[in-house]
Amino acid sequence: MTSAIWTEKYRPKTFSEVLGQVEVVSRVKAFVEQKNMPHLLFSGPAGVGKTTLSLVVARQMFGEGWHQNFLELNASDERGIDVIRNKVKDFARTRAIGDVPFKVIYLDECDALTREAQQALRRTMENYTKTCRFILSCNYSSKIIDPIQSRCAVFRFKPLNQKNIESVVEHIAKNEGLTVTDGAKKALYDISEGDCRRVENLLQSSAAIKKTIDEELLYSLASSVKPQQLQKVLELALDNKFVQARSELLKLMLDHGLSGLDIIKQVQKSIIELDIADRQKMLLIDKCGEVEFRMTEGSDEFLQLEALLANFTLAKNG
Repeated sequence: MTSAIWTEKYRPKTFSEVLGQVEVVSRVKAFVEQKNMPHLLFSGPAGVGKTTLSLVVARQMFGEGWHQNFLELNASDERGIDVIRNKVKDFARTRAIGDVPFKVIYLDECDALTREAQQALRRTMENYTKTCRFILSCNYSSKIIDPIQSRCAVFRFKPLNQKNIESVVEHIAKNEGLTVTDGAKKALYDISEGDCRRVENLLQSSAAIKKTIDEELLYSLASSVKPQQLQKVLELALDNKFVQARSELLKLMLDHGLSGLDIIKQVQKSIIELDIADRQKMLLIDKCGEVEFRMTEGSDEFLQLEALLANFTLAKNG
């Protein structure tokens, strides 16, 4: 069973099953109950329920015949103007089947559309508003042109909190016959950062190995370092043991197959937990931002991480 099938298997079918987006769900549900809604723009990080809520809207709005009145396109795959002119227009110009006066087109990752395609989409939204409604989904609403944003009701999704993630984990564990330890639940939340899709993928990967899932297994599959391990490296640097800290960091990167960017994001989180003054934390986080920028520009990753560790040593002892 692939991850996509697992994700589909546990995808909510009703509004009450959509977790973590109470305000968004209540407002969208009101539109569906009236059998009328404006164009919608869903904005937020990955794996928090944007596509799921769109599918729930279609199911609740059209009932059993929702497939005939719902078109789903991924704009990152088909991002040119021809998609808007052909696929979208052909679907939008025909009337809906049933008692709802419009069809629904769902454009996922529409922030990947070129500006020309977005301009064409703007005209399509105007011309076919009687027969079609659009639900646009994106990670960054700032990449959507203002004329489209002004035509939509904008809904901002937030990452799922720990309680929501644990609820998903317990539901899947019960149905799949898994035993998930409390440490593993906390690890799933820490690794996923509120991304439900990643939680499901990690659970499925773990379940393929064994039925009892603990944090050791999760961190190894996620190619992630335990916070305690990275904390130890940073504390060595703060204790003026630079060479030992450097060796431990290199070992962690090799053992877990981590890139410099993976490490820097975890370092930034670990700084908050260190027993140093707030001003020192502020300066080190600032240095993390500088090091990450250098890495994305092509600098040697390990050399930059060495420089960062040197800053930790200097921050405490300089």
